[in-house]
Amino acid sequence: MASLKELKGRINSVKSTQKITKAKQMVAAAKLRKAQSAAEAARPYASRLAAVMGSLAGKVAGQDSAPLLMRGTGSNQRHLLVVVNTDKGLCGGLNSNIVKEAKLQARALEAAGKDVTFYLVGKKGRAPLKREFPSIKADGYDTSMVRTPGFDEASAIAHELIALFEGGKFDVAHLVAPKFKSALQQDPVTQQLIPVPAPAAASTSDAVVEYEPGEEEILEALLPRYVTTQVFGALLEREASEQGASMTAMDNATRNAGELIQKLTIQYNRSRQAAITTELIEIIAGAEAL
Repeated sequence: MASLKELKGRINSVKSTQKITKAKQMVAAAKLRKAQSAAEAARPYASRLAAVMGSLAGKVAGQDSAPLLMRGTGSNQRHLLVVVNTDKGLCGGLNSNIVKEAKLQARALEAAGKDVTFYLVGKKGRAPLKREFPSIKADGYDTSMVRTPGFDEASAIAHELIALFEGGKFDVAHLVAPKFKSALQQDPVTQQLIPVPAPAAASTSDAVVEYEPGEEEILEALLPRYVTTQVFGALLEREASEQGASMTAMDNATRNAGELIQKLTIQYNRSRQAAITTELIEIIAGAEAL
């Protein structure tokens, strides 16, 4: 049984930890509001850009003159998984869920006889993926040196991915990233990034639209921006998901610390009362002996 000194030390230690988790919870809550607003503000732009892409894609789909980013290489043997994790921990199961989704996608592709490589964004997903797939070469982009990755970082990532695609390093790229829904729910999703898929709504409009200078030329300019926008959206969703998951995890940790402090305090009081009782019994016994 722990001594009174040990119990008091444990109580003080847990109280110190509780102060840290409470402070981290408040910081994450403050950052979440800004990150959530940024992620939600970017969604309409991405949606409208996809609609424009769909209108253009419907006119050039299947043509040899379509840009490479849309028509693809003609093969789907080599697949690249672009996995977006966070750079920091203490955010619950967010990163483990993203890694789990990436592993499922990789195993499914390998089972289908496809070649798989990784492009890793964020530090937290690197170690578990490299342990699981040690023979798979993994490139990546380091965002840990940037306080809040933005459009410049997304543009750099997109340009590197496009260069790898045009250099014949892969045939199809999939983006694996978290989707922020609430502070309690951030689900990893997988979507095709390259070749840019033609949206299903591409042929639903009956409007006659003429483009200048032409669909192919406009697509050549829009396709890289579309890829950049998707990566930028994933970074924004990652930031909101990280803060939401961190706030929830720190709130749970603070509550658990409070419960542990309560249990330790009860145990300390009982031990202290037992020690006092024992001491009184010894004093009375000594007085009777006199």
